[in-house]
Amino acid sequence: MTDPNAIQPSELDQLPDRDPEETAEWRASLDAVTKAAGPHRAAYLMRRTLERAEGAGIALPKLLETDYVNTIPTSAEPTVDGDEEMEQRITAWNRWNAAAMVTRGSKYGVGGHIATFASAAWLYETGFNHFFKGKEADGSGDQLYIQGHASPGIYARAFLDGRLNEEQLDNFRREAGGNGLPSYPHPRRLPWLWEFPTVSMGLGPISAIYQARFNRYLTSRGIKDLTNSHVWAFLGDGEMDEPESTTALTLASREGLDNLTFVINCNLQRLDGPVRANFKIVQELEAQFRGAGWNVVKTLWGTAWDELFQLDTTGALVRRLREVPDAQVQTYQTRDAAYIREDFFGKDPALVEMAKLLSDDKILECFHYSRGGHESRKVYAAYRAALAHKGAPTVILAQTVKGHTLGSGFASKNANHQMKKLSVDEFKDMRDLLGLPIKDSDFVDGVVPYGHPGADSPEVRYLQERRAALGGPAPARRVHPVAPLPAPADKAFASFDKGSGSQNVATTMAFVRLVKDLVRDKETGKRWVPIVPDEARTFGMESLFPSLGIYSPKGQTYEPVDRDQLMYYKEAKNGQILNEGITEAGSMADFIAASTSYATHGEAMIPFYIFYSMFGWQRTADQMWQLGDQLGRGFLIGATAGRTTLTGEGLQHADGHSPVIAATNPAALTYDPAFAYEVAAIVKDGLRRMYGETAPGEDPNVFYYLTVYNEPLPQPAKPSVPGVDEGIVKGLYRFNTAESAGLTPVANAPRIQLLGSGTAIHWALKAQRMLSEEWGVAADVWSATSWGELRRDALEADEALLRGEERVPYVRQALQGAEGPVLAVSDYMRQVPDQIAQWVEQDWSSLGADGFGLSDTREAARRHFGVDAESIVVAALAQLARRGEVQATAVKEARERYGM
Repeated sequence: MTDPNAIQPSELDQLPDRDPEETAEWRASLDAVTKAAGPHRAAYLMRRTLERAEGAGIALPKLLETDYVNTIPTSAEPTVDGDEEMEQRITAWNRWNAAAMVTRGSKYGVGGHIATFASAAWLYETGFNHFFKGKEADGSGDQLYIQGHASPGIYARAFLDGRLNEEQLDNFRREAGGNGLPSYPHPRRLPWLWEFPTVSMGLGPISAIYQARFNRYLTSRGIKDLTNSHVWAFLGDGEMDEPESTTALTLASREGLDNLTFVINCNLQRLDGPVRANFKIVQELEAQFRGAGWNVVKTLWGTAWDELFQLDTTGALVRRLREVPDAQVQTYQTRDAAYIREDFFGKDPALVEMAKLLSDDKILECFHYSRGGHESRKVYAAYRAALAHKGAPTVILAQTVKGHTLGSGFASKNANHQMKKLSVDEFKDMRDLLGLPIKDSDFVDGVVPYGHPGADSPEVRYLQERRAALGGPAPARRVHPVAPLPAPADKAFASFDKGSGSQNVATTMAFVRLVKDLVRDKETGKRWVPIVPDEARTFGMESLFPSLGIYSPKGQTYEPVDRDQLMYYKEAKNGQILNEGITEAGSMADFIAASTSYATHGEAMIPFYIFYSMFGWQRTADQMWQLGDQLGRGFLIGATAGRTTLTGEGLQHADGHSPVIAATNPAALTYDPAFAYEVAAIVKDGLRRMYGETAPGEDPNVFYYLTVYNEPLPQPAKPSVPGVDEGIVKGLYRFNTAESAGLTPVANAPRIQLLGSGTAIHWALKAQRMLSEEWGVAADVWSATSWGELRRDALEADEALLRGEERVPYVRQALQGAEGPVLAVSDYMRQVPDQIAQWVEQDWSSLGADGFGLSDTREAARRHFGVDAESIVVAALAQLARRGEVQATAVKEARERYGM
């Protein structure tokens, strides 16, 4: 037998024991308690001792898991500030109408979710009546991230409040007619109600964290005081498995975001079954959040359990609750009292005796209905505790029953997430359970009626009075009328028109140089929000560190190692740069918060997020959709772009496809500028469209995606010909002709049009000279700044044609009269330029970097993909040969000459 006083392996560390005798006494005391009162009593005392130490501020490792009971005991619950009976009636109406809305819509086959809101009704109602501040409150009110599958309940409450009518409820998930309701929180579809799209699971949690953090950022920088704004995120326990759900937990605790509360609806079920069938999701989440530094409040059991806990003099009940897996708790929800007596209470003699004191009704009340998340006073206590806690964010783990009040056919059934309707008899049972004054005769032809107590009823008056006291309706999205931001001085943009002379400049550096000028603007400079995921030095942005500062709520508490350098690493409480470390997801969440500040806070901010283009859309495209859905505005900068420009990095860093992914997003305006003056023109027009005077028919709720390159190349002056700026913005303009390039083609020389985007235009320009000097072919070179915008315009022209309107696509207008075939080339897969092929009247062909990337020099990579100047020449000759304009032998000769 092991000597309990022997040194254990875990003690063999470098911590000196200043009083071994005292240590031995503590061990002996623990051994004595264990022997006399049992290990459970010893564990209890140790837990309470650790809690005492933590409360006294003694530096100890956090206690990561507590008993499976409520954090706030019944005796410590505050009195609910309101009429609980009235709120019970309001909640009953909301439960009814949410279920009725989905059931009535089921005949159209559009789907819907009933069980989620049924479990979470009190989590929302308590907040709406007592905690969630509206837009007229201090700051900007609160920001509410509503669980997507609970949307029917939010619509039901808006119906009770008079903000929605029966026709709209009947058009749930049927929006094409113009008076419908979107399935989930979609600001783009219902912009007066929803602020935050949340149903792409996992994005709500990370977005809420960075929203709370951005609120602090705005306050620290003096943009707007948001001290009284609180962020509430309602999440599902199954949703917490998504990596984005927990990836930023330590950020929230590290920065002390006590303006943030997560409310996790722990109904123990995900879409197909239990969240943790053989384990306990609440305990797992508690340990995870405590380990990350969060304050944890568990709200698990309702008041019916108070009697059972009072009878638990041995701790047997608490032990049993801790050991029963979640799937078995779910089973108890569907079984009778005899089964529960045998399976739950029958495992311990002390519990057998306890069960003898309980009636069958009492057992069923506890195990079928009484959960902390289903009682207003339990939820109220948890919310009060969350707001009172300072120095760290709070997570509330509220246990509920999925499908609560919907009857035995729904409650805790594995399939209830996919169940879309109740029968008439089930509705009548629900009516009786909720005590609603709905008559049998109200069910006309088997159709469940909506219920409403009347616009002037005590329930509606109470609801509206509570919301008025809290600052107006919620959820709600407001875009306050604000004057457009003044345009920056034209000097910042015009400086790029003259080119770089003999200096080689990468377009990444051109963009950074432009931003450095724009952030100095007296009117709008402070509204720029530079966001970078730990790659500022890669993109040449370190010069911004000392001038703008990197935001940190603690400022700079250390002496930076590069303090003697001009571009030293400077953190500041009012810093302007958000340097997020290696997290594209976190940086995108930052961008979303900043890009929607014009609506959330009535403060227009201009974010630009610069990143390795390969790790933007490919990694976080779902968040780009969230950005578009939330009507965000700003600049996404895909730097080190292209499949061949980032030398030596290889497959994982070689972006040949981000414009393809970006093209799928209707809100993204994708540009692939070749020259510095194009970058300037695009940013200038983007500022006008998103923040200034929008032209008629333009939607300001867009965002720009610019691909920029790290390859230093000559930056030419802007051509002094009409229409260049228009062409840059619309996506295409002629950069030069063979003649204007100083070439002298012979009379009647074959001619071809070379369209290039981004860095590829430099290969096209080289090919232009080779074609003229070596093959007698005249080539005109066009800069295709945006294949995507050309396609968007052409699609709009097609739609106009269906309406009987004649409209010629811009790409066809621009190329009208251009001689010869068209050959398009980019540093991306051919699918990128091929977006516009069907609208080009000339013969079309394209080159691109299709396939996986590889590590090598730029020249070798371009030859590998067949996009270098020599490849363009061969492709151009082949295209002309097919038309009979050059000899077929020229193609073979060119291949041999260039070593192909």
